[in-house]
Amino acid sequence: MKKYFNLIEANLLLNKLSKEEVNVGFSDGSFNINTFGRNNIIHFSGDVCRKLEIILSGQVSVERIDESGNLMTIAEFYDSEILGGNLLFSKTPYYPMTITAKQPTIVLAIDKKRLLRLLGTNHIFLESYMEFVADHTTIIGNRIRLYVGKSIRECVMAYLNYERQKQGSNRILLPITKKALAEQIGVSRTSLSRELAKMKNDGLILYDSKTIELL
Repeated sequence: MKKYFNLIEANLLLNKLSKEEVNVGFSDGSFNINTFGRNNIIHFSGDVCRKLEIILSGQVSVERIDESGNLMTIAEFYDSEILGGNLLFSKTPYYPMTITAKQPTIVLAIDKKRLLRLLGTNHIFLESYMEFVADHTTIIGNRIRLYVGKSIRECVMAYLNYERQKQGSNRILLPITKKALAEQIGVSRTSLSRELAKMKNDGLILYDSKTIELL
């Protein structure tokens, strides 16, 4: 249990709680630790959101499968980020997409009643919680607008333009594998490779295993 307390103290949201508040949560069962192996499903699309879940360590992906069966990674979250914060108090508290642990992941779950007490008595925790909820809603909304309903080429160009601005160069060092990029834009690895080859033939890009250059 000591290792979990160390993770809690390092967590950007949970470190707003006092040790007494954390101890009370574990004592009465309103705080629970859950662990997930690599590629374990944390929530299926349609699951009811009953608790706030805070990632203590690991990597979590929000994923959507389209009508053709292609997997799209909508967003990725890491330690100190939350799951279900924008759903827990909704009239329709159902996860709209599948949530998967991409790496071994440890999550702290807080039940709704305990969360309400903490939000009502700890204003620093309340402010931090509201910030996390707003940021996550923005991230997921932006990703959906960026990719859904666009062609593979449009999705690739949107991703490359984002990375070009971020890295400050037309020669982009890929921070993820091409397989992961395919999942992000919701297509197969083969379809992505085919489109990259077409874009190269059309004089739009040059690429190798680790970089893509916008021409």
